[in-house]
Amino acid sequence: MKTNFEIRYSAHPQDVKGWDTARLRKEHLIQNIFVENQVSMVYSLYDRMIVGGAMPVSESLILEAIDPVKAQFFLNRRELGVFNVGGSGVVTVSGQKYELNFKESLYIGSGDRVVTFESNDKANPAKFYFCSTPAHKSYPDKKVTKKDAVIVELGALESSNHRTINKMLVREVIETCQLQMGMTELKPGSVWNTMPPHTHSRRMEAYFYFDVPAGQSVCHFMGEPTETRHIWMQNNEAVISPEWSIHSAAATSNYTFIWAMGGENLDYSDQDFYKIEDLR
Repeated sequence: MKTNFEIRYSAHPQDVKGWDTARLRKEHLIQNIFVENQVSMVYSLYDRMIVGGAMPVSESLILEAIDPVKAQFFLNRRELGVFNVGGSGVVTVSGQKYELNFKESLYIGSGDRVVTFESNDKANPAKFYFCSTPAHKSYPDKKVTKKDAVIVELGALESSNHRTINKMLVREVIETCQLQMGMTELKPGSVWNTMPPHTHSRRMEAYFYFDVPAGQSVCHFMGEPTETRHIWMQNNEAVISPEWSIHSAAATSNYTFIWAMGGENLDYSDQDFYKIEDLR
């Protein structure tokens, strides 16, 4: 197996608005999340969130403690949320096995623990997408499916944003230190998410787009409300959203995305909204 990681630094919005397309993508877009028999990670300095993926095919993969965490175990001072976006697989946490099927999730609390990933069928390997944030205490591990989620229906087909928000790793379902994760599924014919947009200066966020059909793309919008920028994205790619940035998208087809937040509070509704007509 192989573990690959990189560090992404935080930036001031006044600097970001002067970046060209290549620099904007380099600093915010996360590609190559799923590489055969590899664990891939990006360590973001925005709230020190780690975004990554593991794709075990012919061998099990270990969640290794990368150098930036400066610990013997990856979860020594961290908590972890995992979503399976591929074939069925197993996540083992210090000997305890959790079977995860497509679109099922697992919360793993902090501690000196060994985490491994494996697929049940190498012809249809699991794809484990994960996010991790610092943790001050250990909460119980818990598998969470859509049946356990807080489900909210928003939008309408007439406004091209009819979607189902599945709040899965949130305080109404599990206990966490600061990590929140969920999954939003857009209905056929709908392409817009998070519109009208918002920011939340208490938390950063990462979006992971999947279920994007071949030949289709997602146009992710970011930046300050009066200085918006866009990043074109493909299936199985993620994007870092600073706390000062909006995070919204339109696509050439419907899709699904996983959102993950970390920061000062666990209040999902703590959002500062902006009017569509005020966007620039």
